[in-house]
Amino acid sequence: MDGRLAVIGLGSIGSMALWQASRMAGPVTGFEAQSPAHGRSAVGGDTRLFRMIYLGTPSLYPILERSRDLWAELEAESGQHILTRTGGLSIGTAGGPYISGLLETARLNGAAHEVLSREDLAERYPQHNLRADDVAVYDPNAGVLRTDRAVTAAIGAARANGATVHINTPIDSISETDDGVVVTSGGNSWSFENVILASGGWSKRLMPENLKSHVETRRVFLSWFVARDATRFTPETFPVFSRMYDDRAMYGAPAVDGVTVKATLDGRGTVVTEADRFPRELSEAETTETLKTVSDFIPGLVPSIVRSDAFPELYTKDRNPLLGWLSESSRIYCATGFSGGGFKNATGYGHIAAHEALGKQPIEGLDFVRPERFTTGAR
Repeated sequence: MDGRLAVIGLGSIGSMALWQASRMAGPVTGFEAQSPAHGRSAVGGDTRLFRMIYLGTPSLYPILERSRDLWAELEAESGQHILTRTGGLSIGTAGGPYISGLLETARLNGAAHEVLSREDLAERYPQHNLRADDVAVYDPNAGVLRTDRAVTAAIGAARANGATVHINTPIDSISETDDGVVVTSGGNSWSFENVILASGGWSKRLMPENLKSHVETRRVFLSWFVARDATRFTPETFPVFSRMYDDRAMYGAPAVDGVTVKATLDGRGTVVTEADRFPRELSEAETTETLKTVSDFIPGLVPSIVRSDAFPELYTKDRNPLLGWLSESSRIYCATGFSGGGFKNATGYGHIAAHEALGKQPIEGLDFVRPERFTTGAR
């Protein structure tokens, strides 16, 4: 055996799993196909939103709480500033399904929040051009995560704890034996007791056939704009936001670089056959819709896309992650399929994956993420 545990893919979740595993077991091993935090993976795009109020199962809230604490621990351990608390706005139609769903989830979880009327919004956050029946749910604990800093900090901390990291090492196959897992790359191979599969958009080709039909790789794009007055879009003055209606949706983050504001259409992921081959430029239709939405929602931004990019991400059929053993007897632990919503919980998901893959007691209350919901043979 070359080690007790290997992590395949050191992006959003894999880097955090490696860091957490190194805290528990020291000399674990990580494999990254390119360089850490490279801009062609789901880590790309500088920032991701962190929110404690969301639409989804209440079972997610304990993971969010743990993630928030672990982001602070990673900052303390690495000396890097990763999470900037800006507050967060979820804007939608009063009494509509988006706002009603958020308030119900916040009530069930006991999450801190404030309901802002249209008048409150207009006074406190005049950057948003509002509809007549708009309201918002304000999340005081929301903020913006620096993705590249987060991943490089986690990998650096793991190395300091004794982890071995192989970069520019794409994995060709992972195969189980009677007592472990063989990992191959080119002409090299390694054997480990257990493996965490965390390759994001590249995970599908390494999955068993009975799971492949339940996932798909999607192209997700991002876009940035220059503010007419940058002082109105700083992290101190412009909270992260999400706006959802029946006809359109957009989310975004303040100008963490002092210049560009992220404002991106939501829910526009398109299916692709390969994570390495798809158009990274926005189509004419994507550009037109993005410009129209930005002009309508945030008139303080110059309606010209100054930067855009696209990234691969693995989606599941039910949009919940795949977190758990592939089968009852498997030595391969799946930590992928986060469907465009994993980064805010990357530290929490990484903790769960490392904890369980190292043979610690399984964490309860996670039926909604287990691979066995799509397959047979629960572990």
